Amino acid sequence: MSGASGDFELSVQELRAVARYVAEVAQEVLPVFERAVPGDLRPRAALDSAWEFVGGANRGKGQRVASMDAHRAAGDAAGDEAARLAAQAAGDAASAAYLHPLAKAHQVGHILRAAANAARIAELEAGGDARAAERAIEAARARATPLLVDVLRRYPCAPQGRSRPAQLMAALDAALRA
Repeated sequence: MSGASGDFELSVQELRAVARYVAEVAQEVLPVFERAVPGDLRPRAALDSAWEFVGGANRGKGQRVASMDAHRAAGDAAGDEAARLAAQAAGDAASAAYLHPLAKAHQVGHILRAAANAARIAELEAGGDARAAERAIEAARARATPLLVDVLRRYPCAPQGRSRPAQLMAALDAALRA
């Protein structure tokens, strides 16, 4: 199960390392969604499917469906930025098993967007204090394994964006590449 059809190869071990990183971050912020939207189990199901893959299960339709469902939950929570970002992180965890081996900057989002979302959530929960986001970015940098950084470096740098999560993702990307 390698991603040999792209610009480079990604092994199953590498995909699991990425999925683990994203799932760990999503696990931490999922309660934000669950408090805001109790009873909506879609992001939890996405995270569970990510952990199944990390634990050795094969990639399958379940991760794709759970990812799409979690992203729909994020859209449904659009009125609550933190809840939306948390659901999106869970969806990203489920889809990490399908990271494409294409040297395209947008692929970096599949690796780092959940951590950037978590940093934005920390900032929101701290009343907009940018230092909370900086601490979260540093924690995400420290959590990254050498294998994850190796995978990240195969891709171009994260695209610059205007949204706060996009800015945080670019900062994390730069920190991991330094």
